[in-house]
Amino acid sequence: DAVASAFRASIREHGPDSVAMYVSGQLLTEDYYAANKLMKGFIGSANIDTNSRLCMASSVAGHRRAFGSDTVPGTYRDLEHADLVVLVGSNLAWCHPVLFQRLLVARIERGTRIIVVDPRATATSDGADRHLAIAPGSDVAVFNGLLAHLVATGCVDEAYVAAHTAGFAEASAAARAQSLGDIARVSGVTAEELASFYAEFAATERVVTVYSQGVNQSSAGTDKVNAIINCHLATGRIGRPGMGPFSATGQPNAMGGRETGGLANMLAAHMDLDNSEHRGIVRTFWGAPALAERPGLKAVDLFEAVGDGRIKALWIMATNPVVSMPDADRVKAAIAACPFVAVSDVTKATDTAALAHVLLPATAWGEKNGTVTNSERVISRQRAFVPAPGEARPDWWQIAEVARRLGFAEHFDYAGPAAIFAEYAALTGADNAGRRDLDISVHAGIDSASYDRLEPFQWPQPAGGGPRETRFFAKGGFYTPDRRARFVATAYRAPACGTDARYPLALSTGRIRDQWHTMTRTGKTARLTAHIGEPFIDLHPQDAAAAGLAGAMIAIVESERGSILMRTVVTGRQAPGTAFAPMHWTNQQASRARVGSVIAAHPDPVSGQPELKHTPVAVRPFDATWYAFAVGIEPLQMPEADYAALARAPAGWRLELAGAAMPACFEAVARHLFGIADASTAELASYSDERLGQHRFALFAEGRLKGALFVAASPVAVSRTWATGLLGAEIGADERWRVLAGRPGRDRPDPGPIVCSCFAVGANEIASAARDGACRTVAAIGERLKAGTNCGSCRSEIGRVIAACSPAAELAAPA
Repeated sequence: DAVASAFRASIREHGPDSVAMYVSGQLLTEDYYAANKLMKGFIGSANIDTNSRLCMASSVAGHRRAFGSDTVPGTYRDLEHADLVVLVGSNLAWCHPVLFQRLLVARIERGTRIIVVDPRATATSDGADRHLAIAPGSDVAVFNGLLAHLVATGCVDEAYVAAHTAGFAEASAAARAQSLGDIARVSGVTAEELASFYAEFAATERVVTVYSQGVNQSSAGTDKVNAIINCHLATGRIGRPGMGPFSATGQPNAMGGRETGGLANMLAAHMDLDNSEHRGIVRTFWGAPALAERPGLKAVDLFEAVGDGRIKALWIMATNPVVSMPDADRVKAAIAACPFVAVSDVTKATDTAALAHVLLPATAWGEKNGTVTNSERVISRQRAFVPAPGEARPDWWQIAEVARRLGFAEHFDYAGPAAIFAEYAALTGADNAGRRDLDISVHAGIDSASYDRLEPFQWPQPAGGGPRETRFFAKGGFYTPDRRARFVATAYRAPACGTDARYPLALSTGRIRDQWHTMTRTGKTARLTAHIGEPFIDLHPQDAAAAGLAGAMIAIVESERGSILMRTVVTGRQAPGTAFAPMHWTNQQASRARVGSVIAAHPDPVSGQPELKHTPVAVRPFDATWYAFAVGIEPLQMPEADYAALARAPAGWRLELAGAAMPACFEAVARHLFGIADASTAELASYSDERLGQHRFALFAEGRLKGALFVAASPVAVSRTWATGLLGAEIGADERWRVLAGRPGRDRPDPGPIVCSCFAVGANEIASAARDGACRTVAAIGERLKAGTNCGSCRSEIGRVIAACSPAAELAAPA
């Protein structure tokens, strides 16, 4: 009632474009369909966008420019048929670990070669045959150079180009505008390395190019996509086994959202808002006289409109834009000032939910019932396996109830998700007859029983036809007016904002191995916080030294937009002049680590996707006078500290702290942390050395460790894994000094930092097995310790631990 009332009042007074929805790739397809039908079809505004704008919009735009439709041409099986797989801007090993393991199997079984094109050295590049560490944002130049090489060496499939494409001459001319030397200077890769890559691509017919966020999240993201597609069109390497460009999506149902019109410039069933014929099909099918006539506001523009007052009522579903959007502080202020904000989510403790006027409890993944589509166009049933708690309701149900209250009951009278899916399937076949790629009309009219039994299937599956080819475009048949693909001339342009003397480092953001999005769910799981438990910035040693930073120090990371605090990690995996910080941390887990608050939007002019991979920043030491690490069985009470990062532990919680001002009494800090009212309520052992700035506290109850606090004048040198593993353990009186000393005894060996989260195997355990001579391979470690034998995403790290234990490495190590 409250949501419908606010929307109705705003529409009546200010028109339909005064309301908006911001939804998510975590919705099921049925949720997405209902939301777009309500906004675009019956409210009459296309002001509905999705967080897929932040990850897949450039891929969508590139597909539509080249193919006339948002079509992924290939399948996952192509990775197993290919002789060469080029991974561009994709840390597949961490972000798509199961798919990466399939690729590694293909490498073993049929010799598939892997080339990684990425500014960073990652777990994926560790498993590759070649790593081209290109400069951030130089992808267009690199792939223009590839196209020029293909033309110069006679590798163009002239018959395919002549029969099925248009615009080749213009694209070829643009590609030849830069010489190999020019590309080498722009990309930071030697001309010899580039030439070798180009030659291998040219000589290998079965090539798949997989690209992801390093391509999409750019102010030139759409051109990057088209530069890659140009090379496959030129060689006719598309739509055949083991060949084609392949977009790896970033969310569980990003594809389902794209199929149902999730983006503000699209209609459901892969139809276009700017196409009058498509609008007519949807208007008639829905019986929606108020269908939106023009595209709505894309995510960056949408939140600008919230901020300047054009949007008066906003409904956010299954996403956390206060954290995930660029210019995040401005987005937060915009939402806070909006007259009405509804948030549908599975938890009330998010940075965005804190700003809601109405918080609607939604069902979570295991409570949902519907469908999702993966990157290869396979639609699968998601079946609830636990009951929804309390008042939690499906997102489609919430949308339908609001629609009913707005007067659209007859159009949203759904008995369940099966009815929505049947309607959506029917729409995909409306006036289609092969003119559009997406057609699953064989499932139009599906009943609840058949829906419950639905097996995964890959589209297209039109009504009245037999099985269709699962790949597109091997013989042309594109979805442009003349059915020809379009080459797109892509001129290289640098990132929107370059580094300079004030902000000398190019900051990229992305995922880490065991976390996902803004940690609303994965952050609650101790197994997933064991590997990396706090926000960090990864720097090249040269850049760290220039800024006066060493490993484990707290760094101030500053841009024109603001500043954040992060733990410093110094590795050789970043190129000089670049930095990396994860996207996940929020105000729920850390005091000042929302990386979006330092990032300017700079959207791609075609896709509207913001540039999240190139933000000029400066780093400098945070002037900490004390550092601390704490563990506790009960939730820890946050003290006053400039830097704080909270994470789950197997038996409780762990907390990292640092501050500029020295507390008057660290015992008082310990008592606050553990919630101790006075000295009589618990047994608090302590040790202090004022000269060294060391203070240690351990809380015991009934002989068991309830909590510990370690304070030092420099980053605390204590094994986090060992300390958290002691929580709840029985500690004898003669052993308590070990807790205060922060050193394990022989009876409690230190496993070291967790490497394998699946089986909680630490680096010290792996190193010990490697040093005894019997486990000199990742496979041998797996046999002994099980590490790396489940999801496989830790295998490259296991390999690095083994390599560090080799006799040569140990001899070369400093004393």
